[in-house]
Amino acid sequence: MAGRAGFVGLPPVELGRDIDWRMDPHRNRSWAMNLHALRWMGGLVVAYEKSGDRALLERAAEIAEDWVRKNPGRGAGVSPWAWAEHPVALRAPALVRLSAHVQAGWLSASLVQHARLLSDPSRYRHGHNHGLDQDIALLTIGCRFRRGRWTELAVNRMGASAAAAIDDQGALHEQAPKYGIYVHRRLGIALDAIRKGGAAVPEGLAERRRSLEAYVSHATQPDGRLVPIGDSPADTRPAGYRNQEETVKVFDRGYVFGRTRWNDRESAYYSIRFGPGRRHHGHEDHLGVTYHAHGRDILVEAGFHSYEKTAYREWTTSPEAHNIPIVVGAKFREGTATRLEHVGVEPARQTFRLADDAYGVVRTRSVLVNHGPDLMAVLDEVPAGAEVRSLWHLAPSLRVVSNRDGRVVLADGNWRATMIQLPAREPEVRPGTVSPGYLRKADTTTVLSAPARAVLTVIVPGTDDPEVSVSDGLITVGGVRFHAWRLTTA
Repeated sequence: MAGRAGFVGLPPVELGRDIDWRMDPHRNRSWAMNLHALRWMGGLVVAYEKSGDRALLERAAEIAEDWVRKNPGRGAGVSPWAWAEHPVALRAPALVRLSAHVQAGWLSASLVQHARLLSDPSRYRHGHNHGLDQDIALLTIGCRFRRGRWTELAVNRMGASAAAAIDDQGALHEQAPKYGIYVHRRLGIALDAIRKGGAAVPEGLAERRRSLEAYVSHATQPDGRLVPIGDSPADTRPAGYRNQEETVKVFDRGYVFGRTRWNDRESAYYSIRFGPGRRHHGHEDHLGVTYHAHGRDILVEAGFHSYEKTAYREWTTSPEAHNIPIVVGAKFREGTATRLEHVGVEPARQTFRLADDAYGVVRTRSVLVNHGPDLMAVLDEVPAGAEVRSLWHLAPSLRVVSNRDGRVVLADGNWRATMIQLPAREPEVRPGTVSPGYLRKADTTTVLSAPARAVLTVIVPGTDDPEVSVSDGLITVGGVRFHAWRLTTA
């Protein structure tokens, strides 16, 4: 009402009454997109519906009419965000909400224009969260104008798109668990709109939505935060998702999630990435792992910073921003798929083996996770003639207090953890950066092993001096025994 608007956590901007729709004061793609989505205008309509204050409705109509008048279509002098496919999809329901109270030719004509664009198959994002928003928008316009062909098209696309995007296990192919939350919420809105419009719900759509709950639940750490895989901010806290029965879950689309137990903030938790090459909101994170234990992050990803086209954003999606094995002197091949070759699940111990040729030679990673005592062991291997270096990003809360004889001791206050590397050569410890939230950065530490044909890394939380013994290839660390170069149960 005062002519100010704020989006995506950035400082509010004075829009005034005569709005310049080409403005981008923060040089931020998400801010510009939200300006043209007009959901903030829709908030005034909702406030009017609750209060009956017509000044709110009149201001909403003033904003919407100003937008329609100044953005007649794509062309010179019009922001590229005005008619981009996602703002169109998000703006249409806000205009429909306004049309329930404002009868005006300019508004009806604009909604018809929106519907025609939303119906255009060349602009439709099949199997994508934007496509779902397009379907919801077309459905709401179709119901408003009683246009059966728009309603039917939206509902049919919605069912086919969900079947492509969400597999039978509930994993979303956009490769970022945060979008599982978004699609779950938007599908709830879509199902309500279908039922209110009197259309038949596509077969299996409600089941697909429910299946997403397992994906999001398993991707949530014991501290309540979503594991920051792909474009998933590290401070995202899912709410309302029920715990599952399994403590370890392998999703065929490329995820392993495991924990000691549910409903315990001290539970250990880990994630592992494999599967199809990068797409949509994914990162080049294959073979990457995260590890959380004793109520603390230990191994973390660089995380999601923003959608801005910057060198830092590009780096956060690169292999080097993740906990992965790097083949020395080899060029990384983007989009390479990774195989999950072995899965061994026992209540107190799990083992996995993954492999790909993303660097032109086969790199293999074997992972062992032990519960009680907590321990993670990771073996990285490449063929003879090649060398590998294991890269680890530590949580910002951890600092390195010593690094000698292949042992790196980490501290968080009085709490300690130890990273052991074999061969016992001193790794490189250097400053790093991760993103704990949108548009935020935090200083941290990265550890890069010395090059070798095979590198074994063992993380032992809770101690700065774990007992280690090696005998005939059998390693014992803090009472946990495993074969050094197999990571199978001893």
